Order: sequence, then C-alpha cells, then structure tokens
Amino acid sequence: MTAITLTTLQGRAIAPHLEALARLRIGVFRDYPYLYDGDLAYEAEYLDRYARNPRSLFVLAFDGETLVGAATGQPLVDEVDEFRSPFEAAGYRPERVFYYGESVLLPEYRGQGIGKAFMATRERHAAGEGFGFAAFCAVERPDDHPRKPADYRPLHGFWHSRGYRRTPSLSTTFAWKDLDEAEETAKPMVFWLKALGT
Repeated sequence: MTAITLTTLQGRAIAPHLEALARLRIGVFRDYPYLYDGDLAYEAEYLDRYARNPRSLFVLAFDGETLVGAATGQPLVDEVDEFRSPFEAAGYRPERVFYYGESVLLPEYRGQGIGKAFMATRERHAAGEGFGFAAFCAVERPDDHPRKPADYRPLHGFWHSRGYRRTPSLSTTFAWKDLDEAEETAKPMVFWLKALGT
C-alpha cells in the first residue's frame, strides 16, 4: 500500500486546501456516472458552505504534499433543501442525520483501503457527535446511458459491505452540467442510509 497520510479537519481549518480540493472534485467527478463539467467558481461557492460550518468534517488523503483523496460531511440540518427536505417529508429529524457530501479519490489510489478509512472516520465522528444516522446520495443513470463505460462497476457492493442501504423512498434531484450538455439539468439521486451504533 502507498504511504498515505489521512488528516481530519473541521470548518475553516480547510482553508489552505480548498483550491486543491476543488480541483480534485472537478477531476474525479468528470468520470461516469457524474460526468460533471465543473468549474472553480462553482466549486469555491460549494466548498465555502462546508468551510463556514464549524460542524463540517473533511477527511483528506495525502501522498506526500499532494492531495489525492477527500471525504466530507456535515449535519443534514445544515444542508441545502434538495438534500434535507426528502428526510423531513419521510419523518426523519434532520438534526439526527450526518450527511456525507462526497468521497473522491484519484483512480491510481483506489483499492488500497482509503475509501474504507474515509467511511470509518466519518462514521466515528458522526457517532461521537450523537447522530443516529449517516447518509449520502448517489446519482442514478439509466443502464443504457451512452457514456457508460463497458467496464463500469457501481459502488453499490462496497456501500452495502459498509452497512449502508439504498433507500428509494428517500430521493431527490440535483442539477449540474454534464460534459456534453450546454446547460444544467436535474439528475435523479437516491439516498443510502445507515443507522449508527448497529
């Protein structure tokens, strides 16, 4: 395994790494299934929401001085309506849910246990802060999507192995611009949920 250093930060402590994190997100999310045509201006705005929140969490993976992976989270009650409202409508209390913003890792560092460490670190944090659930959402593309690589393998098996369950009753849409789109379009997303302490 590559000698990777994991660093955990909260709130404004992420400031020195924001640009590197923005570039990492843009690079990783260009791949299927997100196909995200990102830009630094949007990334700065998005990441600033987490940086301004003292209850946010950043788990950063470094190879030497280079940021190669990151996982984020914050209380669902502090999230945007698109992510919070499905839980409210289903009778969950958002203040009991810790929401994972993303988990991104450069391809050459995958398969080394870093993704598991990202999950475990966020879970320990959420449980230690008294949250009852951890949740994240994932885009769902049609099986016949024209940009789907022949060797694409979804992460469902990995998420199941970590105790998360796809919960179709909790779904939302979120808009971004695909690589082959002229404008943003809303994408369907489904939440995965885990009761902490189980």
